[in-house]
Amino acid sequence: MPDRAEGLSMRTHKALSRSAEVPGRALAVLLALSVALGAAFVLAPSRLAAIGTDGGLSEQRNLIDALSPAFVKYWRSGDQGFPPDLQRLVDYWLRFHVIKAVLAAALLIVFVVLGVLLWKAFLRSSGPGAGGRGLASAAILVSVLALVSLVSLMANVQGAMAAFSSATTLLPLGAPSGQLAGAIDQIKQGLAHYPSTSGQNAVALKVMVNDFGLYHAVLAVMASIVALVLVGLSVLSWRRFATADRSDRRTRRTMRSFGVLSALLALTVIVIALANEGTATDPAPALLGFYKGGL
Repeated sequence: MPDRAEGLSMRTHKALSRSAEVPGRALAVLLALSVALGAAFVLAPSRLAAIGTDGGLSEQRNLIDALSPAFVKYWRSGDQGFPPDLQRLVDYWLRFHVIKAVLAAALLIVFVVLGVLLWKAFLRSSGPGAGGRGLASAAILVSVLALVSLVSLMANVQGAMAAFSSATTLLPLGAPSGQLAGAIDQIKQGLAHYPSTSGQNAVALKVMVNDFGLYHAVLAVMASIVALVLVGLSVLSWRRFATADRSDRRTRRTMRSFGVLSALLALTVIVIALANEGTATDPAPALLGFYKGGL
């Protein structure tokens, strides 16, 4: 079986080379970059972000263990500024997301360039043979990876812009215990009556609500930009579909698929943008749902 699979892979590679003129050197460089960046995205951020810190923050278990008491200390202080222990963790989480965002952006660029090369090669290829099928499969896979990279980029930019709210997602809210459980109960009580909350925790609660609003505002802005890009891609695809020769069925099918999928993705992203805009406008109820374990 391995010999047969290897033989099929070799025949497919030869078919791709004959039918599509895929630039081999560029393809090899882009594939190598995607593998290297993918490995860096998984392995590097926690280690790089932890440089110059103590407490083994690169291990998530240590990060979570340090976060709970630091969070409780901040809540009890009632101050606007974070205590040193919490500030250290928030700074680490900020660096972590910045590094991941940079790597996700690099991966997105590589996959977009690779996808363009493969789709162009597919449209130039002739016939429904192994070459065309192989190019189509590779182009679809790369397109999916590009979308995954885009989602990761958006999530990490969001996490970097509102690192405190992002870090609180690591708290064991499902089953808090001890002092953390008491702090969570007080936060939920304060949010239930926000903004009329008073007392020593009012300032800290306001900071939490504002940062949570920023967390969702950032995603709303990014989703709006992505929606505009997707609408533009859909329009360009339909124009290419309309101008393609009727005898060129491959191009017309591909452009029609791009047009439909881009429009559907745009609608999905618009819904996400509107939902996050609503949360950013009035973040307290959503934050209450988060601390209740509903988000």
